[in-house]
This record gives sequence, structure tokens and C-alpha cells, in this order.
Amino acid sequence: MQQDGPFTGKFITLEGGDGSGKSTQAKLLSEYLASQSIESILTREPGGAPGADEIRELILTGDPERWDAIGETLLFYASRRNHLRLTIWPALKAGKWVLSDRFADSTMAYQGYGNQLGVEAVQKVHDFSVGTFKPDLTFILDMPAEEGLNRTLDRTHNEDRFEKMDLSFHERLREGFHAIGSQNPDRCVMIDATRPIDEVQAELRAETKKRLLP
Repeated sequence: MQQDGPFTGKFITLEGGDGSGKSTQAKLLSEYLASQSIESILTREPGGAPGADEIRELILTGDPERWDAIGETLLFYASRRNHLRLTIWPALKAGKWVLSDRFADSTMAYQGYGNQLGVEAVQKVHDFSVGTFKPDLTFILDMPAEEGLNRTLDRTHNEDRFEKMDLSFHERLREGFHAIGSQNPDRCVMIDATRPIDEVQAELRAETKKRLLP
């Protein structure tokens, strides 16, 4: 199931609700790694590989009722499988670090908790598709759901299918991220994303240095 290692690079994921600042923080963190002479690639989910990018449009655009929770989960994992095979695993094997704006924790939070499919159902698909592979470090950028959604109001793109879902959905997925963080303290760090960008980034850099740099 998993591509043969060894993986000499490191895999860092940034998770959180809509509007939590993941993309900005990932870019800044990649700049920090470059300053430490570490080659990294920036990627995102859904997408990040041939085939996966086409699935991204299917998932993130259109009416909120376009897919049910089962359909969404299967689409996410079809996309993730290509992302792993074609982008993440080859980079890690080549010794590069990979920074991904979202990974499997998002599917668990959004579909397992937000859409109430349940942890067990999502975990079964994950185990079949991904196996035991997991990030070396995960940052969960946390803020109240309503504040995050307010940050998305001025965005000018059509990838807003989840942003259109009601507030209770976003509150459930936030609860999901909290549960994931508390259940995986070995790799997950909960970050208060309501603070200024530079303060958030300073904590990300400090945790990265402490946990992954010699």
C-alpha cells in the first residue's frame, strides 16, 4: 500500500477551518526552511498532482448538496492517492521536505465530523487508501468558525462549496480538529490562529525547529 521508503525528507501538514490562514503560513514556513538550507515543496489538497487537480474542481465548486458525505470522502481519497504517489512520496524519497495545505485530517474533520459520516467510516477508507503513512508534524490552525468564515467573505474564487455550508457544520468540523489534535499529541500542535500572522508564524517556526531540526 505505502510506497517503499526510506523517506529522508519530512512531511508537514497545515490544517484548520476555512479562513484560518493555512496557505499564508505554509508559504512563510517554506521561506524559513529555505533560510535553513532545506529544500521544500509547497502543495495542497485536494489537488497537488495530475488527476488530483481535476478532482479538486469537482469537490470545491458548485452547490453544497452536489455530493453527500460518502461521495465527498471517496473523491478526496482518490485525489489523495494520486497526490501521494506522484508528488509527496517521490519528494520525500528524494530528501525534500513537503509542506501541504491540508491532508487526511481535513477529510476526517470535514466529512467525519462536519458532515457526520463518522470517524469509523472515514478511517476505513483512509486505511485502505493511505495505510500507516502519516505526517511528521501537523499544525492545526484554530479559530472560532464564524471568525474564519468572515475572513473568506472577500475572496474572489468559485471554490466556495464548503464555505456556503451552515455555521453548525463549521462548528462541528472545528470540534473534529480539536479531537484529532488531542488524540495525536505526538504529531499535532494546536495553534491559536486569531493572532497576527507574524506571531503565528513564529510559533510554527519554533515548533518545527524543536521537533524536526537537529
